[in-house]
Amino acid sequence: MHRVVGRPQVVAHRGSSASTAEHTFGAYVKALDEGADALECDVRLTADGHLVCVHDRRVDRVTNTEGVVSTMALAQLDQLDFASWKNPWADLDDEAPEVDERTRRVLTMRQLLETVRDYDRPVDLAIETKHPTRYAGLVERRLVELLEEFDWVGPDSPARVMSFSWLALTRVKKLAPAIETVFLLDQQHAWLRARQSADLDFIAGPGIGFLRDNPRVGRRMARTGRRMHVWTVNTEADLDLCRELGVEAVITDRPAMALAHLGGAR
Repeated sequence: MHRVVGRPQVVAHRGSSASTAEHTFGAYVKALDEGADALECDVRLTADGHLVCVHDRRVDRVTNTEGVVSTMALAQLDQLDFASWKNPWADLDDEAPEVDERTRRVLTMRQLLETVRDYDRPVDLAIETKHPTRYAGLVERRLVELLEEFDWVGPDSPARVMSFSWLALTRVKKLAPAIETVFLLDQQHAWLRARQSADLDFIAGPGIGFLRDNPRVGRRMARTGRRMHVWTVNTEADLDLCRELGVEAVITDRPAMALAHLGGAR
């Protein structure tokens, strides 16, 4: 990853998602314009084998229809509106800026990788594979294959893979040993299980609520030098806690706020 001197790396959670529809091209462009050091996305596999940036198993919450992502082809998803739910009255506002149609459509993993590759400064990607899924390990395999196309599987890759599934991260390490992995956790037992693993080559990914509820665990991680990437950090108080603990990366819906509070863009 591209490390930032003097503060945590600021990672835009699903783009600049506090103000813009999550996982859309517009949300990621806004995050980049705000100076985000990295972009976070969730990835799922369509029925015809394409990786798309969608958080939920179903599209109901973020589109104008209903359906399960894994049962829909990319062409079907491409017909849906993934943005209007965030500002449903925009079409009635004569003063609203004209919307680029790309910001309404489903974003593929390939499109997001191309955006990061072609940007005019280094940007990292934190990619979460969602589980459980009907395609099991095929999600990680397709993701690694795509990263290989971009030559992003070596130790200098700007991409890292995150998951709540230890098995998913194990698959990634077998397919691409040099890619950094983040084990996401929000419960005490998950952290205890991770600590007992013989494989220590992972970054801890605790939720901010977990750190607040288990202050000794956060201090122990910091004391032992465990790298920490924390989600979803949306207040100045939580940013201060992360900085106090030496957190390496904060994942936030509000990258502009986080950068302003932590000391600005690198």
